[in-house]
Order: sequence, then structure tokens, then C-alpha cells
Amino acid sequence: MKFILGLKLEMSQIFDEKGKVIPITLIETGPCYITQIRTKEKDDYEAIQIGFKKLKAKKVKKPQKEKPFRYLREFKDDVSKYKVGQEIDVSFFQEGEKVSVSGFSKGKGFAGVVKRWHFAGGPGSHGLKHELRTPGSVGSRWPQRVLKGKKMPGRMGYKRVTIKNLEIVKIDKEKNLMAVKGAIPGRRGTLLEIRG
Repeated sequence: MKFILGLKLEMSQIFDEKGKVIPITLIETGPCYITQIRTKEKDDYEAIQIGFKKLKAKKVKKPQKEKPFRYLREFKDDVSKYKVGQEIDVSFFQEGEKVSVSGFSKGKGFAGVVKRWHFAGGPGSHGLKHELRTPGSVGSRWPQRVLKGKKMPGRMGYKRVTIKNLEIVKIDKEKNLMAVKGAIPGRRGTLLEIRG
């Protein structure tokens, strides 16, 4: 399995040989460094911990001295192929390869049922008694309580989303950039986990 961390930069578009528009998302990928290797004997599972975005010396706090990175993430894989301090960069991937990208979607705050669940809302005229965007009745005669999982107002967005089978259109090894076909969750600057 291939894996790397990256930051979402922006969306753009490029043209293929036939002149067809391809929507792309630019991702700043790596370089990442292996900071720790989890083993079955010591930790009861096998995984690789990688660090991304090295911190400046003045920004490193005492607990971070051994791992001075802004982001640390673990990926389950065969640990025999890796060693601590090894660099993982965009050259691990190739153009045309399919990847899965995980990140947190945009947070939209507290939202009502019309925005969150696409409820129709009430009629807008003819002596309306109740507000336009209320959910309406939420209870029932039995079991005399609101059932779990009911579509109600609440916090919308900022959930972990994974998009699979995204094609890598272009790779720039010098600038550590990856162009992926299609849209990716989150705003600009969102941390992304890329798996190949």
C-alpha cells in the first residue's frame, strides 16, 4: 500500500490532447518522514507513523522534541519495508494511478432542516400560522418520545469524508505537487490522507 499526507491547495482545470476540460484539485504532498514503526511484539499491531510539515526550532514544544512535525498520522502496512527517518514523497505515486483521498468536509455550523435535510418548508402565503422553515411535527402517540436518528436541526458538515478511485492526472516532483481529477473534501489548507 502507498500512503502520504498532503494539504489541499486549490481547484483548477487543464486540457487533455483532444482539448477536453479536466477539473483537477492541486495537493501539496509531502515530503513526509517516518517517525515511528509500530510492531506486533511491542504495540499489538503493525503500523507506520509519518510526520508532515516540519516545525521551526522556536515553535517546537518539549513533548514534540523527538517528533517536531505539525501533523502525525498512522497507516497500517507491512512494517518490514520501512525504517525510521525514511522520506516519503510524491515520487511514490505515478500518473494515471487511482487513489483514495480522506479529509474533513467544510463545516457549515448549526443548520435548520431545510438546509441540512432539504425539507420543503411550509407554504409562503395565504395566512400562514407557522414559520416557513420549521420541521413540523416530530413526535408520535407511541412511544411518546422523539425517536433516535430523526432528521432534526443540528451541526452540519465537518465530517470525515473519503473519496475513492480518483485518478492522478499530473505529478510535479520538484514542487511536491499532485493534481487529482475531480473534487476533494474540505476547504483550502485541509489535511488530506492519500492512499494508493
